[in-house]
Amino acid sequence: MIGRLSGILLEKNPPQLLVDCQGVGYEVDVPMSTFYNLPQVGEKVVLFTHQAIREDAHLLFGFGHAEERAVFRQLIKITGVGARMALAILSGMTIADLAQAITLQESGRLVKVPGIGKKTAERLLLELKGKLGADIGAGGAHALPDAQSDILNALLALGYSDKEALLALKSVPVTSGVSDGIKLALKALSKG
Repeated sequence: MIGRLSGILLEKNPPQLLVDCQGVGYEVDVPMSTFYNLPQVGEKVVLFTHQAIREDAHLLFGFGHAEERAVFRQLIKITGVGARMALAILSGMTIADLAQAITLQESGRLVKVPGIGKKTAERLLLELKGKLGADIGAGGAHALPDAQSDILNALLALGYSDKEALLALKSVPVTSGVSDGIKLALKALSKG
């Protein structure tokens, strides 16, 4: 399997690239998130790749980061989600947005991606819950200010779901201390 390409970028025709690796040109399909961060034609490029071998084609998909490739691989494991749809999802939203949509179970955000209907969005949310949302969602919690992260962890420890805790956290001002933040979050949860 081809897992990584390093070479000279010869052509950029969204969503496809042509990469010269020591005289061999590889056609690689990439999501727009990777495409927008590519160097100029003629410059060196490094892509993490996923090779798909089908009866009628050998396809190569490229990604700027290993994390993006890992998400792509999770997506294509889901029934009804092929490589093209997975590329569309990664082109239509960031990995952090996808993880948040899964954590909060927001199918409306997924339906906005071309080619994804309500049933497919619900299947994605169901099958990726605990896989993608938890992994990246946990990483996203570290991006919060310390007090916000502590408030979120306290709510989770009290037995609230990720969705409930994150929604309650939105009602807490970022400048709040931990104890005041927990009180405000609990007040918001009691109203809901």
